[in-house]
Amino acid sequence: MGFPYRADQVGSLLRPTTLLQARQAHAEARLDAAALREAEDTAILRALERQRQIGLPILSDGEFRRGSFITGLADAADGFVPHARMVEWHGTGGGPEQSTARVVGARLRQRRRLCAHEVDFLAAHAEGPFKVTVPAASNFYLISWQPGVSERAYASRSEMLADVTKILRAEVEALIAEGVAYVQLDAPYYGWLLDEATRERLRGEGVDPDLALAEVVAADDALVSGLRRDGLTLALHICRGNSRSRWLTQGGYERIAETLFNGVGVDAFLLEYDSPRAGGFEPLRQVPRSATVVLGLVTTKEPRLEPVGELLRRIDEASRYVPLDRLALSPQCGFASVAAGNLLSEEDQWHKLQSVVETAARVWGSS
Repeated sequence: MGFPYRADQVGSLLRPTTLLQARQAHAEARLDAAALREAEDTAILRALERQRQIGLPILSDGEFRRGSFITGLADAADGFVPHARMVEWHGTGGGPEQSTARVVGARLRQRRRLCAHEVDFLAAHAEGPFKVTVPAASNFYLISWQPGVSERAYASRSEMLADVTKILRAEVEALIAEGVAYVQLDAPYYGWLLDEATRERLRGEGVDPDLALAEVVAADDALVSGLRRDGLTLALHICRGNSRSRWLTQGGYERIAETLFNGVGVDAFLLEYDSPRAGGFEPLRQVPRSATVVLGLVTTKEPRLEPVGELLRRIDEASRYVPLDRLALSPQCGFASVAAGNLLSEEDQWHKLQSVVETAARVWGSS
């Protein structure tokens, strides 16, 4: 189907302090699972109400039940081991740090669904269309393979990726069967394939970045190809890393645009465009006519609220490459890709989402 939303959100929201405290108490065995679920439920109900008040046309549970955007697969499948790759964060508080994504060290075997516990609650309480986010297969090819560990289970990254794709495809199919209105694949590690510094590091591991791009695009397309699409929105979100307001990679989309935009059959691409690190809008000329571009012009990394005039000007610039009727607006990423969240307040967050809704209404007449 076409893309029905002019105002969008990437999905994760800042966790209230009470929820962070509850999660910490649960991790320390001071709070049982039932009490943690109650704290999550309460926080999600409040977040849903605030989203409805703002007028967001698509709702989210804020990913409040997750440690980070990517942890659902490791929580639901055997085969991940307590190792994590080091990544180099940039910005305030930057430096080397272990990823929240765990490394594959044994054959992957699914134990349970990734998102069923999230969907049940949203279906009962959202009172409107909601999205569910799923990590894209492409992430795991790059971040969950560790030389010396992953070879114990798989002969190659490609073999591992096939099993990851199979599990994630089954999850997407289940979400569709449950009537989820909007399924979003989150794929920040495409940024590794457009940033020359990270491309060089991949070459040092024996990975050809261009061949890797073709392979992960095919895997992400396999998650959506041939699905029943009636009443469903499918989207792919791409950024350059988002943790505590820091970032991982930089560079425009040109290097990956033609292969990616024409290779993954989704209804929309949610693209980071909140800073010069993203480059210009010229690569958007590669987006096929069947897809919408959701412009991530509102940053989640700092409290500053973008002037409406600035947003209107940039939407106009993007419309030189993609017609206005195939554009939409959102923040560039979630506000809390990891549970600790970015360096702004909850009120800052709601002001930014309100601005997205209001700006979209000025441009397109409604959200």
